[in-house]
Amino acid sequence: MEEHKVLITTPFITLGQLLKMEDIIGSGGQAKWYLREHSLEVNDEPEDRRGKKLYPNDTVNIPGEGLFLVRPRREE
Repeated sequence: MEEHKVLITTPFITLGQLLKMEDIIGSGGQAKWYLREHSLEVNDEPEDRRGKKLYPNDTVNIPGEGLFLVRPRREE
């Protein structure tokens, strides 16, 4: 399974934002449909809420897409 780091500069992002950031969906409006049609897991638990808050160190497993690791972007 391919791992992808998702770097965030805010305290959290939503699941819908992650799907859009990673080009899994084309627009935020597609998140509801995508989550209804596809099974995925957040921190090894099934999840279908586009508004689910994702914090640093959360993992999102999307079959066919990979494992997404939410990480804080370090300011340099």
